[in-house]
Amino acid sequence: MQHKATSLRPFIGAKDFEISRSFYRDLGFEEVVLDAGMSVFKTGQLAFYLQNAYVKDWIDNTMLFLEVDDVDRYWNELVALNLPAKYAGVRLTPIRVDHWGRECFLHDPSGILWHFGEFF
Repeated sequence: MQHKATSLRPFIGAKDFEISRSFYRDLGFEEVVLDAGMSVFKTGQLAFYLQNAYVKDWIDNTMLFLEVDDVDRYWNELVALNLPAKYAGVRLTPIRVDHWGRECFLHDPSGILWHFGEFF
């Protein structure tokens, strides 16, 4: 089977949809409202759907990996946004090095874990 895909857009949920919408706009994503309960958030050619839906087990087990060109720069920009002070439950974890590359972490207001990394 040959995949001739042009994008992959995961669906994620939100404990509080309006807070999550604000969070992702502050994180630098462009929001396109699709309806009262769903938006697509874009950066360049990449995107994900945010739904006004919350299932604790689903959210607690959702992780997304965003490959970035420079983890150090990205980390510094994340810190400068001061998101943990603006949004309850948001946590930043500094860069760590692994055998495959480097990454830092961000929990969104619902608890979704984002990995921001670069490969060696």
